[in-house]
Amino acid sequence: MRSNMFSTFLFVFTISLFSFNVLSDSSNHRYNDGDNVPLYANKVGPFHNPSETYRYFDLPFCVTGKEKDKTEALGEVLNGDRLVSAPYALDFKKDRDSKSVCKRKLTKEKVAQFREAVRKDYYFQMYYDDLPIWGFIGTVDKEGKADPSEYKYFLYKHIQFDVLYNKDRVIEISARMDPHSLVDLTEDKEIDTEFLYTVKWKETDIPFEKRMEKYSQSSSLPHHLEIHWFSIINSCVTVLLLTGFLATILMRVLKNDFMKYAQDEEAADDQEETGWKYIHGDVFRFPKYKSLFAAALGSGTQLFALTIFIFMLALVGVFYPYNRGALFTALVVIYALTSGIAGYTATSFYIQLEGSNWVRNLLLTGCLFCAPLFLMFCFLNTVAIAYNATAALPFGTILVIVLIWTLVTSPLLVLGGIAGKNSGAEFQAPVRTTKYPREIPPLPWYRSTIPQMAMAGFLPFSAIYIELYYIFASVWGHRIYTIYSILFIVFIILLIVTAFITVALTYFQLAAEDHEWWWRSFLCGGSTGLFIYGYCLYYYYARSDMSGFMQTSFFFGYMACICYGFFLMLGSVGFRASLFFVRHIYKSIKCE
Repeated sequence: MRSNMFSTFLFVFTISLFSFNVLSDSSNHRYNDGDNVPLYANKVGPFHNPSETYRYFDLPFCVTGKEKDKTEALGEVLNGDRLVSAPYALDFKKDRDSKSVCKRKLTKEKVAQFREAVRKDYYFQMYYDDLPIWGFIGTVDKEGKADPSEYKYFLYKHIQFDVLYNKDRVIEISARMDPHSLVDLTEDKEIDTEFLYTVKWKETDIPFEKRMEKYSQSSSLPHHLEIHWFSIINSCVTVLLLTGFLATILMRVLKNDFMKYAQDEEAADDQEETGWKYIHGDVFRFPKYKSLFAAALGSGTQLFALTIFIFMLALVGVFYPYNRGALFTALVVIYALTSGIAGYTATSFYIQLEGSNWVRNLLLTGCLFCAPLFLMFCFLNTVAIAYNATAALPFGTILVIVLIWTLVTSPLLVLGGIAGKNSGAEFQAPVRTTKYPREIPPLPWYRSTIPQMAMAGFLPFSAIYIELYYIFASVWGHRIYTIYSILFIVFIILLIVTAFITVALTYFQLAAEDHEWWWRSFLCGGSTGLFIYGYCLYYYYARSDMSGFMQTSFFFGYMACICYGFFLMLGSVGFRASLFFVRHIYKSIKCE
């Protein structure tokens, strides 16, 4: 009862928090003619390295001395956003034609800095009335030149802003770089140049409420929708095949087992004992490293709850395109608030396993996922600081995260642990466990842990791998993912396939009279996380153009943490399904 109330409170609180943020972000967008509409320069960086971004004025653009940093929320800082007022005046409905920003002399060092940025395909990002703007800072002339040393590098010095408005609202903005207004950066020499911009306003009938639809149209195109639905059909076929296999094979085998064991009870007592029934005295023998097992189960359950809440927020429209930092804020806040679930689950299960040192178990639960994530963050943040990139978190942001962990996560973890300790739940085993463990017969190599994990992870991974490309292209690229309903269906299919394949492998393990199924079911359920990390290698080398030490470190470092989270979450799902199955089949037979 308390758990249900806590979950309800958490969901209502989170929905209220983000609904307030959405409303507050979109309530003050009305302007009069000539009003100054805020334009902020955000960041620059190599187009193919989404994590490697720098402050806009790290490049020697025009500086007026009046630039002011914009105060940003936690999620925006985590996203690497560093907004500062831009030196362009885009007053509401006021056209400007070739307005000068500044005249300046570029030294050899600044020319070399711009040339290196153009060579690496740098783009810039700005925000105008909370609408994103992109553009490339320059271009490389490769036409007719086979040798890279003959390439010519040019900097765009004239930007044209095209703005659409509907009455007193800004609806859309785009930036076009003038291909005829270039600065030659090929040689190391001082250059005198003038940076210009043009503003053109045009009326449109697009309502303000639909101005963000433009950014989600690419993922809703018929071609992409066909691929998404093909992914779901592929996943559904996998589920149907698997459930059909379980229904026709596994259930028939179980039925035969029940009939055989019923006949055996009426037969002579000297009959040889074989099969899963005859390990009934060992099947509920508690696993080794019970504290680690309970901690992994608690952490996986918390991550499962976190994923469900994130999907709920996505389905109600909180993560609309370019709602800067909303996802990161949600992850931090909900992870902190769900730590009580981890504490309760781990401690109550540890007590059921007759564990005695529940405090140590609680500490292990709190550190099992957070500790590797913290160590990885420390390493990657150090790399970002060395690169002077915006991915490096300021000390104030790190302090806020530490305070959240200290004042919210840890107390809720302890409260959940105390509630779990006092729950008084006992492990429900339908049969008694013998005093001495039965010897496990020698098994063929393909029944060992690693081959079983490979078999268990392949099917769930095959059900989601098509959708993985779009997720990776969104997280580690510049595509926008908005079809959360399809993603949620794929996630449900992933859970079903994981549960079914783990149950099937658990049955075959018990039928071979191997009673050490606890850890095996957890490892087999979580093995999909290892397949996803294998896909990371394929995506990095075959599907992306990412390069450089920083981007490589961020990609493989944070993906290792994400896949580890999937391992814990799906492992807990696989074990829960196997535990339900094992209890059911041993409850259905009579054991002496």
